[in-house]
Amino acid sequence: MSRVQLALNVSDIDEAVEFYSKLFAAEPAKRRPGYANFAIAEPALKLVLIENPAAADRLNHLGVEVESTDDVVAAQRRLAQQGLETAREDGVECCYALQDKVWTTDPDGASWEVYTVLADANTLQKTDVAAADACCAMTTASGCC
Repeated sequence: MSRVQLALNVSDIDEAVEFYSKLFAAEPAKRRPGYANFAIAEPALKLVLIENPAAADRLNHLGVEVESTDDVVAAQRRLAQQGLETAREDGVECCYALQDKVWTTDPDGASWEVYTVLADANTLQKTDVAAADACCAMTTASGCC
């Protein structure tokens, strides 16, 4: 099953979790300091909340969660065949998960990722500083995944 991901910067994680728990009648699938995500079945949605009161934008990024690394590879091939630029990340630890992913950007600059979660992790912030601009750089206003 694939589902759309919506990652939002929120000013107060506790207030946001309370609101979205009521809105979707669901509790967070994962909750860490300054972070929560909901795996909502109906509508099929992965809602990610990242506490970042200083963020200029409430939208952090968008994504599509897929079931496997093979799905990520297939998405990258399809996007490249359609002429879109992509950036691949394998085995990246961020947003409390180990992930394989591919990134692209829409015409207005919104970041989209197609990703799969390989395992749970203990880190919100991406540890690969060289690739920090692509995702999960809590040192920037754009935030994480």
